[in-house]
Amino acid sequence: MTYTKITSDLKNLTNPTKATILSGFFKTGKGQYGEGDQFLGITVPQQRQIAKKYYENTGFEDLQKMLESKIHEYRLTALIILVYKYEKTKDEKLKKQIYNFYIKNLQYVNNWDLVDVTTPNIVGDYLLNNQNKKNILYKLAKSKNLWERRVSILATFRFIKEKQFEDTLKISEILLHDEHDLIHKAVGWMLREMGKRDIRPLVKFLDKHTLKMPRTMFRYAIEKFPEEMRQYYLNLGK
Repeated sequence: MTYTKITSDLKNLTNPTKATILSGFFKTGKGQYGEGDQFLGITVPQQRQIAKKYYENTGFEDLQKMLESKIHEYRLTALIILVYKYEKTKDEKLKKQIYNFYIKNLQYVNNWDLVDVTTPNIVGDYLLNNQNKKNILYKLAKSKNLWERRVSILATFRFIKEKQFEDTLKISEILLHDEHDLIHKAVGWMLREMGKRDIRPLVKFLDKHTLKMPRTMFRYAIEKFPEEMRQYYLNLGK
């Protein structure tokens, strides 16, 4: 029943013009990373409003149906609902259940926004509080699946916020020679976030890897450096 209400609310917000723009932005053409993804043209703030409206009364069965949909906004709204459920509960058993459900359904977390908006909040937070289970991140980092690799590094954003950098650095090294631009951007972004909190481990990482790093990853990582230091590394990387 909740599935019907949520999807009805989403359909009522359909914007064909935006849907066309989003289909191009998220590379849904043949052979592109988002091939087959379908859009209704709904903004993320609109999806958050619907998720807030329904998250308390939406069960895993309804969320499963939404995640299995080809419609991008169904999947993202379902994942945002999971985030709200996770963040609002103090029940550790429910947090574990939400985490396990998320991991079981990683095949549907299959575009960069789906990963970025939800992975740190669920996977990152759960593993921060269950450090003995972090090995899954290293398994995902070596996956052939692009989105699983992105999950592995984005999950560490939650660690970074607690100034725990070891996993970010180790996973960045695993992904150093990744061939996909979306991984270069994600790793560079996480390195930059780490550097904003403590520049020392980032400088150490750069001193070791600058000449090996993909240029996009490298430029993302040094983006917030003081200009003189940024120019030093730019010249070093030439």
